[in-house]
Amino acid sequence: MVNKTSKNSYSSDQITVLEGLEPVRKRPGMYIGGTGSEGLHHLVWEIVDNGIDEALAGYATEIVVTLLSDGGVRVLDNGRGIPTDIHPKTGKSTVETVLTVLHAGGKFGGGGYKVSGGLHGVGVSVVNALSSLLIVRVFRDGKTYQQTYEKGAPKADLKVVDKSDKTGTEITFYPDESIFKETTEFNYDIILDRLRHAAYLTKRIRTTLIDQTSGRKYSFYFDGGIQSYVKHLNIGKEVLDEDIFYVDKTVVDTQVEIALQYTDAYTETIKTFANNVLNPDGGTHLTGFRSALTRVINDYARKQGILKEKEENLTGEDTREGLTAIILVKLPDPQFEGQTKNKLGNPEVRGYVEAVLGEYLNYYLEEHPAIGRKIVSKALLSARARKAARAARENIIRKGILDGASMPGKLADCSSKDPENSELYLVEGDSAGGSAKSGRDSKTQAILPLRGKVLNVERARLDKMLANNEILSLIKALGVGIEESYDIKGLRYHRIIIMTDADVDGAHISTLLMTFFFRFMKSIIDEGHLYLAKPPLYELVKQGRKSSIYAYSDEELDEIIAKATTERQKDGKTTNESKDERFRQAGFAEQKRYKGLGEMDAEQLFETTMNPEKRVLIKVNVEDAEKADAIFNKLMGTEVELRKNFIQSRAKFVKDLDI
Repeated sequence: MVNKTSKNSYSSDQITVLEGLEPVRKRPGMYIGGTGSEGLHHLVWEIVDNGIDEALAGYATEIVVTLLSDGGVRVLDNGRGIPTDIHPKTGKSTVETVLTVLHAGGKFGGGGYKVSGGLHGVGVSVVNALSSLLIVRVFRDGKTYQQTYEKGAPKADLKVVDKSDKTGTEITFYPDESIFKETTEFNYDIILDRLRHAAYLTKRIRTTLIDQTSGRKYSFYFDGGIQSYVKHLNIGKEVLDEDIFYVDKTVVDTQVEIALQYTDAYTETIKTFANNVLNPDGGTHLTGFRSALTRVINDYARKQGILKEKEENLTGEDTREGLTAIILVKLPDPQFEGQTKNKLGNPEVRGYVEAVLGEYLNYYLEEHPAIGRKIVSKALLSARARKAARAARENIIRKGILDGASMPGKLADCSSKDPENSELYLVEGDSAGGSAKSGRDSKTQAILPLRGKVLNVERARLDKMLANNEILSLIKALGVGIEESYDIKGLRYHRIIIMTDADVDGAHISTLLMTFFFRFMKSIIDEGHLYLAKPPLYELVKQGRKSSIYAYSDEELDEIIAKATTERQKDGKTTNESKDERFRQAGFAEQKRYKGLGEMDAEQLFETTMNPEKRVLIKVNVEDAEKADAIFNKLMGTEVELRKNFIQSRAKFVKDLDI
């Protein structure tokens, strides 16, 4: 017999039942991923996606997001408007039901939506639960309905407040500061990018963002949909042909939409979406796409006699080199792997995509033989380069050059073997490298000097990279391999710090190194292992003293001058002297502008740039991979005019230019 009063008893009175929206407020991370900036913006996405669903259903043509000056957000769509009648199961208005009941919405059958990005149907109710105040206004049936909520609870019933000749839904909400303790400030650029993507993926819908505080307003409308998206992604790249392949076909109950175009790049850019939701890890639609693409191009190459009988087939990697493609499927019941929707799992979608692309790409190549030959020629070049790279890699592996047993000769390794506590400095030049080696903490800090400008990998395939000593030394020192052999688990240092001179050449070398990491070891950036060192720009030496004050920017130098000026004003002295005079009066003997790391001795370099207690490090991260890809292509690619325009448009922001 169980003793119900014992310490180990486990009965119904110990089970906490959270009703309504309580579980959302109790565990917000389960519903929006976290309570930081990403989770905060997720609130906007949930409401915007409801408007997109109305557009996908053929009812909405416009979505307007307004960042209010008082910290709130208002999202308006011109769809049908949430139904306002009494819901048969809850006995409340349908508006209140949707806003207060989890898993209530038009996405669970019943004909509300044929396709929808929402899988769990918790969107607007979660936003309501995590808002200190939410006001919903519905325009339909010639009336304007309104209801107000505080922390998810209705303050009164839904009521008619005015007449209306329009339809749609408007939701205004204020994030609860007790939930979002890190920040409740919305980022204009993040929301703008999301609305741009929404407009690309939904043909002929207008998305608008308004910022009441700054007065900024921007709208997107793309008649070409994903064709416009491909064109945007290829800005700055040389395309094989201006024509963009496009197909839009419905198979059974799934709409398959594909746009693609080839460029002279060495990398592929393929983005997959299901019901307008980005699937960064692909899924069954990507598998079907790749299979059809490889098969069609090989068949075409053999039929045209470009690929000879004895030659082996082109690989999928060959056929995708330089490809930019958007794959968008719309289906009634999307099955995603995990709540993040990173990967589509519907098995039938693979066959649908493979059939559509296989049929229509084959027609396209037959009708456009000039483009077909360019695509095959591009793939053949890739195949030859791949074989050369494989031979180079095998030769390197055979010689043991990438083995961990023998590190590059110029690497001054640290004694610690714990990656968590180890850091690698990539230092510009032998002179600075020597100072860094002498001044470092040899227990945790490794130094790899890099001679001259490293290879621009944006314009180089793997075989050329492996022939470059600086790149090879870097790959070897990191311990992660490259391409097929790449494995971040082998990373020997959890902080990789690029340390270059504070001049134009130094900035160029930093950019070249960041290009390498972004293109070939992006997970090192994604996991927060890449940093930029920030050496001082100025050394201010006190009169008669050995101590110095360091300024890391022109702004910090101005602050020091201002402080010296303020102190002189307190002493009743004039301030119309020159900057140099004010320095002398404030007790400074010398102001030195550092041109390079080599100008500092070992002790100075450590104290200013390498000492963990004093140094300034800038973590490199990628908030928007698409935008980063475009910038790297613009700065490091072959289009000179784009790079020239980029520099000219930003020249006014440069305070002091070293030439």
